Amino acid sequence: MSLSADLLAGPRGRRLCLEMMLALRGDDTDATETLGTAVFYAAYDLDPGRGTSVVLFGPGEDERTGPPPAPTPREVARLIDAAPLPQIDESTLLLALATVVDSARYWQEPDGADVLAATPEVRSALARVADAIASAPGGTRWAEPMDPREQWAVTFADLPDVTPAPTRTAGDILDRWQALHLEDEAAAQRDRPADPAAMFSGPWWSRPALGLLSSTRALPGHAPMGLRFVEDGLGWESATVEQLRVPRDARVFEIDGPDAWAELARRYPVQATASRRHDWYRTTGRAGAWVIPDWSLVRHDFDAVHLTTAGYLTTAGADIPIDSERATVLAGWDPDATYWLRDLDREAGTLAHWQLDPADDTWKPSADAV
Repeated sequence: MSLSADLLAGPRGRRLCLEMMLALRGDDTDATETLGTAVFYAAYDLDPGRGTSVVLFGPGEDERTGPPPAPTPREVARLIDAAPLPQIDESTLLLALATVVDSARYWQEPDGADVLAATPEVRSALARVADAIASAPGGTRWAEPMDPREQWAVTFADLPDVTPAPTRTAGDILDRWQALHLEDEAAAQRDRPADPAAMFSGPWWSRPALGLLSSTRALPGHAPMGLRFVEDGLGWESATVEQLRVPRDARVFEIDGPDAWAELARRYPVQATASRRHDWYRTTGRAGAWVIPDWSLVRHDFDAVHLTTAGYLTTAGADIPIDSERATVLAGWDPDATYWLRDLDREAGTLAHWQLDPADDTWKPSADAV
């Protein structure tokens, strides 16, 4: 399929298209303002946590105001069709991508906006948005493979344990990961119910082992992507950034879409049904056998695995079939992130301190010494 069709097939891609339409409200037209209001109320009505974890603040139904609006997906789709679609620039794309990443959650049901974007009516109306994103300069770069000339590792200041200690090699981390995963799976098989709808939770991610070195590119005129586009982030405001020295002969597996992710899980499968069934049932609605890639085996054939931004948008959060019985989910992996299954050196003199500027929510180099 084309990138535009792939975007509409993936939960994060559909959400990106919807967020692009909401970002275009800056044109301040009646059509775009009306669309924003309709999406807000329609997403609330469709949210699984409506009235409990998600509530409306403000006046409720009374004699003066009446009930709150309750637009249907069909009405939202009609408003999307009526709203203008001006030229999409990279800054607007990045703002929408940040919202998409921030709203990802694979341990519970999709939120109301994700549910709304997945309805047949809204999904069809978003087709022209997907076409515009796929042809925009920023969107076309999202399909590019890892750039070995510019890879930046990010260490958030209040999480010193997320990078390997000098005495822990990538091999040590992967050996330990395999042992821990097998222990988790055995414990879940023993202690948790087989009913996927039971209220249990556990590890919901499928990215490589915590502690492995990861890196992203820095977009022209922007900070390294690893500073801003982080799933399940914790509101960090300080970090150090350092460029990696990537060998010319590095063997990199590219995840550029669902087929590549399925291939990786099919070639190096490890059972994950017991440990993931409850979380992934809630996020995908699928009940059945689950597998994830065994990263301790992937390392024998590849030095790194890179998830393109397009691969993230078309794959993350969806149940991807492996065969007639098994499936997998890409979860907890940030767009454009490369995980290194081997040890790498840093480029001398590139270590820098970055701070989040709360005034405009952007990361900027700090004048403080590292």
